[in-house]
Amino acid sequence: MLDDQDNAVIDQVARVAIEHPGQHLIAAFDFDGTAIQGNSPVLLVRYLQKRGMLGKRVIGKILAWAAAYKLRLPQNEAWVRGLVFTAFEGRAREEVDAFLRDFYDEVIEGQKRFRPQAAGVMEELRAIGTEVVIVSATFDPIVQRAREERGFDACICTRMEVDRRGLYTTRVDGPCIEGIHKVRSLRAYAQARYGEGKWRLAAAFGDHHSDISLLAAADNAFAVSPDNPLEREAKRRGWNVLDWTCPVEK
Repeated sequence: MLDDQDNAVIDQVARVAIEHPGQHLIAAFDFDGTAIQGNSPVLLVRYLQKRGMLGKRVIGKILAWAAAYKLRLPQNEAWVRGLVFTAFEGRAREEVDAFLRDFYDEVIEGQKRFRPQAAGVMEELRAIGTEVVIVSATFDPIVQRAREERGFDACICTRMEVDRRGLYTTRVDGPCIEGIHKVRSLRAYAQARYGEGKWRLAAAFGDHHSDISLLAAADNAFAVSPDNPLEREAKRRGWNVLDWTCPVEK
């Protein structure tokens, strides 16, 4: 059952449907810190570290990147994802994808990190005919597993390159789905399926200041348990602020 703040989310999207009849409505959700409690790449690094799958030098570089990220310094998103994927370089896609599915089951679902509020809002949005799409910088196989478990409609996430032999490399295949690339990738997805003028981004949900461009593109923007820069921007623009913080089981 939704609380008052989450029922208000559904009401706002329902009004978009009334005001724009005949258009296909999409609600876009960030994954890390929005749909789930925590950050899946950080959790994955810890998971790999415990299993001895990342070297100390690689871990040191990732920690340095994370420190700079917290300071909001410019960062190379593809580079750090490549560092994480040194654990999987030269391994078959099927094997790695299965490993990442197991990680999702054990850590995200096992620790109850998928936020009940997010799950409830997604379910109700789909019930009123709105397509729910996860748009995230995290690794695609993780969110594909979440889709199987949680039943949202689609996901647009960062993909890693697979070579001609079906083995993973440490290179990103296409853009990291971060910042403005979330908007561009979602627009390309919707245009290909529904055509110009036949769809609307009725709502967008994000927790991080890098989600500002995605939220700005939506009819209704929701800052979910936001970081300080996003909270300030949400107040400035009059966006909705939701508290979806939830406990986890470790």
